[in-house]
Amino acid sequence: MKIIKNESLSAIKTQIRQQTAQTTNPQVAISVANIISDVRQRGDAALRDYSVRFDGVALNNLKVSELDIDSAIAQVPDEVIAALKKAAANITSFHQLEVAQSFEDTTRSGVIRGTKVTPLSAVGIYVPGGTAAYPSSVLMNAIPAKIAGVANIVMVTPPQPDGLNPAVLAAAKIAGVDNIYQIGGAQAIAALAYGTETVPQVDKITGPGNAYVAAAKRAVYGQVDIDMIAGPSEIGILADDTARAEDVAADLLSQAEHDVNARAILITDSSNLATAVSAAVEQQLETLPREAIARSAIDKNGYIYLVDTIDDMIELMNAVAPEHLEIQLANAYDYMAKIQNAGSVFLGKYASEPLGDYLAGPNHILPTGGTARFSSALGVWDFQKRIQYLQYNAAALAEDANDVTALARIEGLEGHARAIESRGK
Repeated sequence: MKIIKNESLSAIKTQIRQQTAQTTNPQVAISVANIISDVRQRGDAALRDYSVRFDGVALNNLKVSELDIDSAIAQVPDEVIAALKKAAANITSFHQLEVAQSFEDTTRSGVIRGTKVTPLSAVGIYVPGGTAAYPSSVLMNAIPAKIAGVANIVMVTPPQPDGLNPAVLAAAKIAGVDNIYQIGGAQAIAALAYGTETVPQVDKITGPGNAYVAAAKRAVYGQVDIDMIAGPSEIGILADDTARAEDVAADLLSQAEHDVNARAILITDSSNLATAVSAAVEQQLETLPREAIARSAIDKNGYIYLVDTIDDMIELMNAVAPEHLEIQLANAYDYMAKIQNAGSVFLGKYASEPLGDYLAGPNHILPTGGTARFSSALGVWDFQKRIQYLQYNAAALAEDANDVTALARIEGLEGHARAIESRGK
């Protein structure tokens, strides 16, 4: 890994902003626009054509039957089913704490103000099916939606020549997914956004995907809501000389193996640790099954920044705003108060990032590309909406009428003022 030292924090921040700038390839955007238009016009026929073209699978049925789901689940080893159920229980217990409550304020005589919290009616979750299968992503998307009270949870995932991954289908069953469709890519996003003869239209689409999926989510936003535009996975680690280089290296590689464009960043005040981690990464890469992917990510986006103080380390990491942040410092928990920008934080040497990916309970659908500066992990709140309401009686209206009309007229909106005055006649 590249070790960068003796640079100003401002220079490093500039470099980081350049690295994380999100852009959409113009050719990808054009292709996605054409696919969306085609799906809107031809519906299921377009979905079947794209399945042959992009996935090499000719589909008779877009929807996965209960019989096929149960048959696939029977192939999943018992220990995997047990692990999925344990993860589901942890994810459920964590996200149940997020449920927003309706409220009503009646403290002023003659006035009722309130907010009604209500679930979305239908949600589509996208589960990637490319270089790896992600049953954990099924749980992370579907369980918060189920807790929020979403009535129809629809899952889409790319078809596979040998059938859908059984563990993915098992996770869907455990999480309470209502319907599963074997479609992927931009065409799946289009189907969820606009509906087809078979695929129902949803209110929101969540879940990560490749560049085409991300571009499609961007394109349909407004027709439906989306969770975020997910970029390549990333990890940032704050570590001092109390950290084990082997642990730090392993955690950096845990994210680098996701994608050739993944980012892995260590910020430390220890020259010895920086050198040891760089060497450990090289050593561990040699035996990593996904070495080619991880090595490409490390070569392009793997950095070790050596700075003077822990305060400098934290300032710089807040500029990175990583998807995953590990704090491997002495008394790690004490530094949580200083963290402003991160998707999910892992405190101490035993809280390795994969705990969050699979089992512990916090969500692994997280903001990437520095967007943790203004966005958050997926949660129950993403599947609920709030409806405000207001009631006045005549006395309360009379008390506020002059103020409302004064504000309306200063904005040049005479109709607003007259609507208030009409009730005083």
